[in-house]
Amino acid sequence: MDMTVGIGGLGAIGLPLARALDEGVPGLRLALVSARDEAKAAGHIQSFRFPPRIVKPDGLAAADIVVEAAPASVFERIALPAIAAGRILVVASAGALLPRMHLVKQAERTGARILVPTGALLGLDAVRAAAEGPIESVTIESRKPPAGLEGAPFLKKHGIQVHGIAEPVKVFEGNALDAAAGFPANLNVGAALALAGVGPMRTRVEIWADPTVTRNTHTIRVEAAAARLTMTIENVPSRENPRTGRITALSVLACLRGLVSTLKVGS
Repeated sequence: MDMTVGIGGLGAIGLPLARALDEGVPGLRLALVSARDEAKAAGHIQSFRFPPRIVKPDGLAAADIVVEAAPASVFERIALPAIAAGRILVVASAGALLPRMHLVKQAERTGARILVPTGALLGLDAVRAAAEGPIESVTIESRKPPAGLEGAPFLKKHGIQVHGIAEPVKVFEGNALDAAAGFPANLNVGAALALAGVGPMRTRVEIWADPTVTRNTHTIRVEAAAARLTMTIENVPSRENPRTGRITALSVLACLRGLVSTLKVGS
């Protein structure tokens, strides 16, 4: 029997994912969606072969797998009922999970699972493997076109203006926990890296507003007993939301396939 999927959010991540599931993924069936604008969501899904039911965020917990792909402000409305119901929760907003690690303990009690897809980042498997042994340091340098950072709470709080800049500007340097709080829609990659490796306080983050790049570019450097890793990925921003790379929705889809595939490659 197919596992049912509920998707919270039909934006740059949720809508492409919903379309892919409707086109057909063996072992999975899109059953439920939620969105802030339900009328708009209804328009999106009316052409689907098997339109899912539109529900409130807490209603997604009726599905076997709940995908959180919504703004960070809606995170708990999706995550808490799913965990309480013992579902598989797939989290796209790793930055929203980072300050709520108590949810992992709650999931242990209810039998739920919390999965964080690779998202816009590469090399998480290698970082996880290295973290089984001693790690000296983990850093990530993220460079985004200024439009991909505009509106971030950290920039507003400190009066940092990135619109119209002509040269790259480093707008943040600190740990991953502070980065997730200051850039909740921009740095899920740093949060995912922290969860895979040495934790949010030891994961160092640099964020640059860079008008010379057209892609969201992330460089990871890991010094570990088992290996030295240096990895760079250049993600094409989505048309719908420049804060999100197009590869993120594909990563969530790959994660879902891994739940039902006979062969799964990667740890």
